[in-house]
Parts: sequence; structure tokens; C-alpha cells
Amino acid sequence: MEFETKNGHLIWDGCDTVALAEKFGTPLYVFSQTMIEEKCQELQRDFVEKYDKVRVAFASKAFSTLAMLKIIQQQGFSLDVVSDGELYTAIKAVFPAEQIEMNGNNKSIEELEMAIDYGVGRIIVDSLQEVDLIAAIAKEKQKVVNILFRITPEVNVTTHSFISTGQKDSKFGIPIDEEILFPQIKKAIDTPEVNFLGFHFHVGSQLFDNQAHLAAVGIALDLVKVVKERYDYVIEELNFGGGFGVRYTDADQPKPFSYFTDPMMKLVLAFCEKESYPQPAVVIEPGRSIVAEAGISLHTIGAIKELPGLRKYVSIDGGMTDNIRPGLYQAEYTGVLANQADQPVTETVTVSGKACESTDILVKDIQLPKVEAGDIFATFSTGAYGYSMANNYNKLAIPAVILTKAGKAEVIVKRQSLDQIIQNEVIPDFLQ
Repeated sequence: MEFETKNGHLIWDGCDTVALAEKFGTPLYVFSQTMIEEKCQELQRDFVEKYDKVRVAFASKAFSTLAMLKIIQQQGFSLDVVSDGELYTAIKAVFPAEQIEMNGNNKSIEELEMAIDYGVGRIIVDSLQEVDLIAAIAKEKQKVVNILFRITPEVNVTTHSFISTGQKDSKFGIPIDEEILFPQIKKAIDTPEVNFLGFHFHVGSQLFDNQAHLAAVGIALDLVKVVKERYDYVIEELNFGGGFGVRYTDADQPKPFSYFTDPMMKLVLAFCEKESYPQPAVVIEPGRSIVAEAGISLHTIGAIKELPGLRKYVSIDGGMTDNIRPGLYQAEYTGVLANQADQPVTETVTVSGKACESTDILVKDIQLPKVEAGDIFATFSTGAYGYSMANNYNKLAIPAVILTKAGKAEVIVKRQSLDQIIQNEVIPDFLQ
């Protein structure tokens, strides 16, 4: 991984990471606003400004805080939310409702009511019961709700099975079956409380090849044609999801956004020309690819255990509580000693976490300079699904989050206190 050093220390967006660790404590999430904005500007240049009727919706599940949503709004992007908590964060950030899409499987009645009350721009239907639920709520509130159907295009992807989401055997989406999807389409067309806009798909995450996306686009366009022929109904919007891969280690070779978006748009535009079809709006939902590489995590090294001829463990003051991905699906990371960032590597160690689980291993067999207690270990590319999946296992506190830009650093999420960990706990009277 390429990185900047000064006086032997890792520099992140102009900030000395060792100084950040000293000032704000560890574990610590550090996000570069500069890098986030650069990714957004790439999307603006190579997608939004390049094509008509296109839109970027940031998948907030990757990293959702008030400050992050302000950045996304300033960049002119829309927002994808999948829960009442993510929607509530958007509301508190005063994110424009019409620029929000409510996604996710198994939406509760309360979540649907919240979304409709707030006036979100569209709701992406993920189940066979959802159209009826939305229609009933909308009728009661005298509103008309824009909807899309999330379909499962059944394409093959090269990624971990846990983050492959576009197959028929998935909890996500509605399969393209004559007996399953098409009655739902007919219902949506005939229901006055909903405005059926089109289709959504998400084939998977952390993808470096565009073939799955292109295959899915082709399937979606075939479906658009069938809907026109069968119901004389014009689809106004297609959402092609995200899943664009990022660099976690040097083995990962991410592609520019245009590698995915250009051939997808080529298929759409060719279809519209051939079929004399009005161009639908096209939406993509990058999340990980906007924030992952912009974030690093800082931990302090504590206990060191060397097993001669076997392994050397160096323990950090966090682990799977602030980055569960390695334990969840064997995600790989790399990093450096932030306080020895320019020193040659001299030993191979395994960076282990603090949680009481043998699977709490952050990085296995990484080469580092001589490691000592008190060193600061910086893990790269933790901007996506680090903070958003953080947890209180072993009653460890959720770390603080810092936003940096051009040498300045500000707290955007305060470190969780011990009192906050137990603030919702009560002792019932019969135990008194």
C-alpha cells in the first residue's frame, strides 16, 4: 500500500497519525474528507456529468454519521437507507427527503410509516407483502408512494458467498418468476397509492469484474421490454446497485468507476435506441467504494506473545468489536506501525484483537518492523463497515471517529463511555 510518512510517522490527509492517537486515544477511526470527496468527484466526472438522467445514491450502510451525510449532500448525491436508524440519521442531518431511497429486506410497518411520513423519494420493494403494506399506509395518509422492485437477476459473481446477493436463493429481492414477480408488477400498476417506477438489483459486493453487472443489466432490460409488451407500461427508473471493489491489500486491483458505468450505460442507450424506448433514469449505489480506502483505524499494541517456531502474536486494544469483517468472512487487511512507518520490516507477526474469541485476528502473518508495546498499528481501508458494524462484545466501548482534511482533524463521533454502554440496562423490582 502507498502511504505518506514524515519524521518516521504515518501521515493521513496531512495529519500525523501518532499525534492523533495521542490526542484522541485508541482505538480510533480516522476518515479523510479529502479522499471521500475525490471519490465523489470521480463519480461526478465519469458518470453524473457524462450521461443524462443518472444519479448516485450513497449506500449509507457502509458509513452513516451526521457528518458523512453532510458531505454526501454537499456532493449532490442521493442516499440509500435500509433501516429506521439510518433514516433517522438522515432526518437529523436534514437530508432532503426526495433524495432518499428506502431499501432493505423485511421493512417493518413502523419503518414504512416513517419513510412515508418523511416523504422519501422512493421505496424499493423487497418482498411479496410489501406492496400491500405500502398501499395501505399510503391510503391512510392520503399519499402516493414511488416504488421499485428489487429483483434477483441470478448472475454468477466472483466474491465471497456471504456478500453475493443477486442469486435466486437469497434473502434479498424477488425472483424473476412468472408466478412470483409478474403478479406483483400487475398489482403495482393497478394500485393507485403506488407509482411503479422500475427495477433495482444488487449482484454482490467487492467485485473487480464487470461481467456480472453487465449480465444483470441485460436481464433488467429484457424485463423492461416484457413489461412494455405485456402491460403497455413504460419503466422510468433502473437502479443497478453498487458492489464496486476496493483495495484492502495489494492483491486487490480495483477498477475505476467508469469500468462499470460506461459499458452499463452503453447497454441501456443501445436498448433505448433499438426499441425506440424513452431512456429511464439510471441509479448506482456505491458505498464501500466511496469510503473504504478513505478510512484507517489506529490501535495501540499491548501484550506480545512469541511462540518459538510457531507464531508471534501482537495484541491491539480493539479488534472484532471495531472491525468484525475478518472474523465474519475472512476479510483481509494490511497495515503499518504508524510510529515506525519508514522503518524496514524485520519480523512476521499476527495482529490479534482484544475480544475473547480465537477468531479475533485482525491481520495474520504481516511483516512489520520490530514491534514493541505502545506502538501504534494503523490498519488501512477500514472506512467501510468498520464503524457501522462496531459492537459492544465483552462490553468494549465503540471508538471515536475523526474526520481529517488538509492537516486538520475534528471529532465527528465521540468515544462511547462506560456509562453509555449500560445506559439502557435496568434491574427489575423483584431483584431488589
